Amino acid sequence: MREGMRDQAYGQNYSPTFVDRFGVWLSARQIRRYTGSLAGKRLGDFGCGYHASFVRSVLPELEEAVLVDSALAPDLKKQARIRAVEGILPAVLEQVPSASLDIVLCVSVLEHLWNPGAALEACFRIVRPGGLCLFNVPSWRGKWFLEFSAFRLGLSPRDEMDDHKVYYDTKDFWPLLVRAGFLPSNIRCFSHKFGLNTFAVCRSHSSSGKKQ
Repeated sequence: MREGMRDQAYGQNYSPTFVDRFGVWLSARQIRRYTGSLAGKRLGDFGCGYHASFVRSVLPELEEAVLVDSALAPDLKKQARIRAVEGILPAVLEQVPSASLDIVLCVSVLEHLWNPGAALEACFRIVRPGGLCLFNVPSWRGKWFLEFSAFRLGLSPRDEMDDHKVYYDTKDFWPLLVRAGFLPSNIRCFSHKFGLNTFAVCRSHSSSGKKQ
């Protein structure tokens, strides 16, 4: 469960609308652009959603996937290459060992947390030296679109928007990444999804998995 008023994972008791599915597709396209081949990689998807749709699409390529959310679909927990971790973010990330993953994804999650910095620090700790962390958050421009879609048109889950704590433009998000431990030279932070989201590509530099 994320640190908000909601008590269920994304997509747990409802089917995402076409607006949601389009957004997920755009995020997946961006992720694949930066990860390249996933063959033999160990990947973590933190706040993956109940159905973990992205990991389902790439699981045959992976050595292992670590899925983290408040609840996960039963069939995911039966997969040999999936380690399922259910609990409240960011505290539940303490269960994931340091420097244990090649790639960490945290997509459309941080805006739901009262303490996003703790989640970013956990991602930095968990990714291996030289590994990759990919983050996606809604921008302030995206706030208007998301709320209009949810509150006026009913095309996005209303409780998702009511659970948002903050929005991030690049100038807001970049300092949080540096504070978490990523070096400026290893951060690429930019606007995407027609300016409705902010995306960050961060490479780990520390040999110890700790901030230097």
